[in-house]
Amino acid sequence: MSGAGAPQKMSDLDGTGLKITIVAGTWHTVITDGLLAGARSTLEKANVEISELRVAGSFELPVVSKAALEAGADAVVALGVIIRGGTPHFEYVSDAATSGLTQVSILTGKPVGFGVLTLDTEQQGLDRAGLPGSKEDKGAEAAEAAIATALTLRALRG
Repeated sequence: MSGAGAPQKMSDLDGTGLKITIVAGTWHTVITDGLLAGARSTLEKANVEISELRVAGSFELPVVSKAALEAGADAVVALGVIIRGGTPHFEYVSDAATSGLTQVSILTGKPVGFGVLTLDTEQQGLDRAGLPGSKEDKGAEAAEAAIATALTLRALRG
């Protein structure tokens, strides 16, 4: 795992007035719950109004994220866990989630914090989930990205 080149934490973000929805899959509960906790904590510290939606899996993240943004959210934090198996399913779901969330952001003009882990092993997810002993907190990072981008867009739009 490489954290080399990662930006410093943006702990001074003030998202007061922002409405951000966390959309999270339900697969791999321990990892997903860690991602959720990291995202929630980061959004709370930034004074963001938070709502949460759960979806079946990562494939469903784009459509529900788009609906949340169209319903008034300023940004979405999309969280999911996809672990490689013995079939091409991993590639299809990973591509659909990634491409779909990119399209959602472009079509709505609103940010999607990307917290979808595409992993070879469960241990890689545990290392990135922000759990005790984890080396990284990808849920928190996705939330920071969503807040920072929403604030940039707010400033650009005046």
